[in-house]
Amino acid sequence: MRRRDFIKVIAGSAAAWPLTARAQQREQMQRIGVLTSTVADDPQGQARIVAFQQTLQQLGWIEGRNVQIDVRWGGNDVERARRYAAELVALAPSVIMAAGTLGVSALQRHGNAIPIVFVNVADPVGAGFVNNLAHPGGNVTGFMNWEYSMGGKWLELLKQIVPQLARVAVLRDSMNPVGTAMFGAIRATGSSLGVDVSPIEVRNADEIEHDIAAFAQTANGALIVPGAAIEGRRSRDLIIGLAAKHKLPAVYANGAEAAAGGLISYGFDFLKQYRGAAGYVDRILRGEKPSDLPVQAPTKYELVINLKTAKALGLTVPQSLLSRADEVIE
Repeated sequence: MRRRDFIKVIAGSAAAWPLTARAQQREQMQRIGVLTSTVADDPQGQARIVAFQQTLQQLGWIEGRNVQIDVRWGGNDVERARRYAAELVALAPSVIMAAGTLGVSALQRHGNAIPIVFVNVADPVGAGFVNNLAHPGGNVTGFMNWEYSMGGKWLELLKQIVPQLARVAVLRDSMNPVGTAMFGAIRATGSSLGVDVSPIEVRNADEIEHDIAAFAQTANGALIVPGAAIEGRRSRDLIIGLAAKHKLPAVYANGAEAAAGGLISYGFDFLKQYRGAAGYVDRILRGEKPSDLPVQAPTKYELVINLKTAKALGLTVPQSLLSRADEVIE
């Protein structure tokens, strides 16, 4: 090779090096862990993960090209959440997105080396996840769902639809600290409204069916079903079916329950939180710290009323409540 041609080859290669390096940097594979609070066959849980993945893709994170997403389905079960948390931490992802208090608690057992972005967590300050909402301070930030006072609002809604309401059963998992704290808030509101409040544990389907049937033996009762009491489509269908069978008015935390036959729901937009979490994951992957990203709360809660279910229960929904509804199912 002539000296002049050799110099051209070397010069061309040198010019290409920065471009190649930049391309490799852009395409460097990142790893994201996801610990959900639903089960794998729950359509709602699947829709939330899709919303999370699609938002990441819009932000430039393409699965299989520059990001790998490892999903574990916690199902609102303490032992399962702990097992999957250990699996995800062992994979050493750049960031983990966790849904629900159980998931975040399970991950924190493994230290604070990995950034965590949460969704659907009540009172993250009280739970010890962050120092305060504006300045989280540690390796955790995210999107909270509500304060425990929301439980009182559910009871107030039931009282408006059923003025003669005297007893309410709250479905809860006593292993989940959120269920215990929410129950306390509902009981406090019940005292002021003259409504007796009692718990029904959601450990298994047989117990749920037996306890709801026993509760329904006395008149003027209703159910409150927080989101943590439902772990998937099977339990959702079971609870809605039992409420219909025993003619029990019930309020739920998710609009999907009202659409599936529940009487009324009042809660936040889950998909919006998962999209927001994807935005925070993107910012962390690009160098921002969780401690600098404020915890966000919903700016709106949606009221959904199923008039078909109200009619089946022999209830008349007040016009004042219908006028406030975001959606009325007829």
